[in-house]
Amino acid sequence: MNIRNFSIIAHIDHGKSTLADRFIEITHTIPERMMKEQYMDGMELERERGITIKAKAVRMHYKSEADGKDYILNLIDTPGHVDFSYEVSRALAACEGAILLVDASQGVEAQTLAHAHLAAALGLVIIPVINKIDLEHADPDAAEEQLWEVLKNPVEASRISAKDGRGVRAVFERVINEIPAPGGDAGKPLKALVFDSFYDVYKGVVIFTKVVDGSLSAGKQISFYSNNAVYKVEEVGYLTPKLVKAQAIGSGEVGYIMAGIRDIHEIKMGDTIFEKEKPIAEALPGYKDVNPVVFAGFYPLATSDYTPLKAAIEKLSLTDSSFDYQGETSKALGFGFRLGFMGLLHLDIVRERLEREFNIPLIATNPNVIYKVQQKKGTVPVTNPADFPHYGDVVDIMEPYVRADIITPLVYMEGILNLLKEKRGEHVKIEYISTTRVLIKYRLPLSEIIIDFYDKLKSVSKGYASFDYEPHAYKSSDMVKVEILLHGEAVDALSFIVHRSKALHSSRTLCERLKKLIPKHMFEIAVQAQAGGRIIARQTIGAMRKDVIAKCYGGDITRKRKLLEKQKEGKKKMKTLGSVDIPQEAFMSLLKINQDE
Repeated sequence: MNIRNFSIIAHIDHGKSTLADRFIEITHTIPERMMKEQYMDGMELERERGITIKAKAVRMHYKSEADGKDYILNLIDTPGHVDFSYEVSRALAACEGAILLVDASQGVEAQTLAHAHLAAALGLVIIPVINKIDLEHADPDAAEEQLWEVLKNPVEASRISAKDGRGVRAVFERVINEIPAPGGDAGKPLKALVFDSFYDVYKGVVIFTKVVDGSLSAGKQISFYSNNAVYKVEEVGYLTPKLVKAQAIGSGEVGYIMAGIRDIHEIKMGDTIFEKEKPIAEALPGYKDVNPVVFAGFYPLATSDYTPLKAAIEKLSLTDSSFDYQGETSKALGFGFRLGFMGLLHLDIVRERLEREFNIPLIATNPNVIYKVQQKKGTVPVTNPADFPHYGDVVDIMEPYVRADIITPLVYMEGILNLLKEKRGEHVKIEYISTTRVLIKYRLPLSEIIIDFYDKLKSVSKGYASFDYEPHAYKSSDMVKVEILLHGEAVDALSFIVHRSKALHSSRTLCERLKKLIPKHMFEIAVQAQAGGRIIARQTIGAMRKDVIAKCYGGDITRKRKLLEKQKEGKKKMKTLGSVDIPQEAFMSLLKINQDE
């Protein structure tokens, strides 16, 4: 059987989904009446933002113009954003080749570089393709030069316009000629790779898989390498991209299986499937447990929405197994959940899906990374500032660093280097990838890039710089926990962890914001920031004043003094008994501490 398994890798907005549309049209995989733009991006958020969030696969039949043979082409569509890089690596592991797509007007971008290195590390055949040659300001020659620099191999790039279809058939012929057919042996015991899954309300978990050896058919007893769980296969088939039932899927083929699995968390990306009766000695390479890197608290705006929020998070976790969640309580915000994400885009997408799909207004607390805090008793991971140990017990604090790649036009390099310095970056090296573009490699603390770094980078570079990162290591840092005290009481939801050099500025900024946001009460309120047991910033919200002497027209001054003294005594009592009402905007202001710097 003539099979080719391939993927398209590209930076965001370089035309990956449009090229996939042209492939589907050429092969008549989808009837013309059902075809729409960005067909593979079915989720509303994907279409709105112009990004791919979930990996998908489509099986296409194509007759080669060169040799007249029929081929089965499996296109495995991958997300482009760094937050989903593990999903990308698993999808690429199911392929033998990849189309590296570059925008002729933008050139090579940071994610292009990251995905090209990933594909090369997996031993994939890379076909360079330059898209958008129909644009007036396109410069395919410069883009090709940059590609050669990145790939370290001067392979001629195909020049196409995915929008009008120019040159797309030639790319199909290159896929057939240059990408090898999948290896594997149909006679060997079953070995298949799990590269994605989704949850169907009626059928349970649907697993996307590539069969490496043997074959999969209904009735077989299968097991997973990571947990040794055993299931009976109920249905197998192909993805067109709709699910089409089949008798079996054989060696080298990509398809789906259903085995009556009800919990998506039992399925691990990159896991190996084998037959229960014929256990395998070793799994397919590349599997690893994925751990969240960014954490945030989600609380319902109305306390009555807690139960609907719990149900919504449980439902969403069935379709997205990559986020963790657990219940937590806050004195200020009540009952909620702490969720772990792959990155800030992942957090933003989950929050937006909860608000849109389930109609639950939320308060999301300040995102945090995982700090490793060494105490006298031992080391503990901290994901929530409220759980941070007492400063007297802390021996050392380690924070996660990332390796960052930034590609920018030369003219913006100085501004970007100043931004990286401000974000406590460590210089690694600078490479010139052309006469006008430069690759900046830095190590950065993850906590410095999860809130506003991307926006500031785009602002400094007028939108021309591109950014990609990968985890590096944990390093000792001088971090402190800043507590916000209102009326002498610590508000756990307003606490944050920050580098000591930025603690004073961040604390003053937040205290000033809170002074504007918290309404006046009948008593004076002290807004204080405390770090390491001492107050480092303070603002005072004055008391609301009632004119108690308005009714006194003339008369003895002692009568007026008596009324004022009575009011003063009342305010003292109220100050000790009164509680402060905090508006929701106060919690959102944490996210904006650094944005006006």
